[in-house]
Amino acid sequence: MTDADAIEIPEVDSASGSGLPIRGNDIDTDQIIPARFMKVVTFDGLGEFAFFDKRFTEDDDLKDHPFNEDRFQDSSVMVVNSNFGCGSSREHAPQALMRWGIDAIIGESFAEIFAGNCLALGIPTVTADSETIQDLQDWVDENPDGEINIDIEDETVTYDEQTIDVTVDDAQRKALVDGVWDTTALMKSNAGAVGETARDLPYVGDAAGSSAD
Repeated sequence: MTDADAIEIPEVDSASGSGLPIRGNDIDTDQIIPARFMKVVTFDGLGEFAFFDKRFTEDDDLKDHPFNEDRFQDSSVMVVNSNFGCGSSREHAPQALMRWGIDAIIGESFAEIFAGNCLALGIPTVTADSETIQDLQDWVDENPDGEINIDIEDETVTYDEQTIDVTVDDAQRKALVDGVWDTTALMKSNAGAVGETARDLPYVGDAAGSSAD
């Protein structure tokens, strides 16, 4: 791959948008995207199934859920509680949220694999203490069009003319700010180097060389 073919990965040093409060601890990936919607060939269209069983009855009648409320349809910053994204490691969960329109998530804590899957999509998962999150969720409820600004590098969130401190995992912050969060794109951009390294590995040998050519 030549320099002209190199894949450019955008730096993610900030995120902003109106908020969307999802209350409750231990919201797992099966709630975020039920398993029956994972039989897709691509992730396209998953957004409409985000929180499906929390949003609809068996008769497809609407339930009371923030994702169903008109005032939150343009929201892009989700505010959640503790251990969000626990359960199975399905990457479909952050894929569904991203395709619904979520660009960043602020919460008390996240399941490690879920946070890693979010990072692979360039979605920051930043944390704050319970009281801070509760206050932000209450403010979002009262101000659905209010702007929330997340500074990844400085680890701050600004809303309602106030700035609060948040925590961004060190590795996540570096990957986002330096634009190295998309590991798949990085491998494609460095396909030649990957092939060369593979050819030098004694346990790979000629097979890697022939497949890389």
